[in-house]
Amino acid sequence: MIIFCIFLNACSAPEHYEVRKDLSIYFSNADSVIASVRNSLRKHDVRIMINYTSHSDNMHDIGLLVRELMQYALEETANPTDGDYLFHQYGGYEMQYRYERQNEAYCYQIEIIPEYYTTLEQEQKVSEKIQEILKNFNFKKYTSEYDKIRMIYDYVYQTVEYDLIHKKNEYYHLKSTAYGALFYHHAVCQGYAVLLYRLLRESGIDTRIITGTAQHPDGSAEFHAWNIVRIDDLYYNLDITWDKQTETEDYFLKSDNNFSSHIRDECYASDAFYQNYPMAVQDYAY
Repeated sequence: MIIFCIFLNACSAPEHYEVRKDLSIYFSNADSVIASVRNSLRKHDVRIMINYTSHSDNMHDIGLLVRELMQYALEETANPTDGDYLFHQYGGYEMQYRYERQNEAYCYQIEIIPEYYTTLEQEQKVSEKIQEILKNFNFKKYTSEYDKIRMIYDYVYQTVEYDLIHKKNEYYHLKSTAYGALFYHHAVCQGYAVLLYRLLRESGIDTRIITGTAQHPDGSAEFHAWNIVRIDDLYYNLDITWDKQTETEDYFLKSDNNFSSHIRDECYASDAFYQNYPMAVQDYAY
């Protein structure tokens, strides 16, 4: 549990947090609040408590404020256990708040209750296992980005099977986690993607998890998740799930031009996203 004592004022906006001008409230120390929320999520805190005092009624804006705080807390950082790794191993949150009047002030308490797909103990085991795997890889300073990706890809391909048993069980969340992939050796696309993400990030490879829809040859489509990875400042698509199911490497280090069966969600298809993560125009030649 974390508790913030926050007082609102009219000081300038924080350096990183984009203050919405249409809200009746913002945190002048939002960057530190976001960092603390992120750390609390990383520790699997059951409840995140935010206390603050305002001179106005903020009830209509609290839900949106909390949604934005969580969004910022789950943005990409340089830490392999943050960003996409956190986001894809948690199932949202419940939120409630209460307040009382003290003279001319409103004293608010916001309670955020996250839903985690794993326990803190399971995440600690994941961290230990990943360090063991990376030690066995024995990467050197001169090991190329491609060679790292190749070895990590081969390891996951060889040790993790697609989880057909739990695929449609919406209550079995371990299928979507690195823990399920590492210790039960079964996962669905999201589990493959988060394990790759973690191993790649821990090895110094820049990667993101992309979500969208995958279109099958028969015309059907389903929710899907895959990775993009950076080699020499350009990004390539990497879909180990489909490679595993088709027993090919048809989806290994592909450009968008040869990845047309995968349709990104809008947030990953924007000009801004492509500017930050420029895709190669041709498949990687290896």
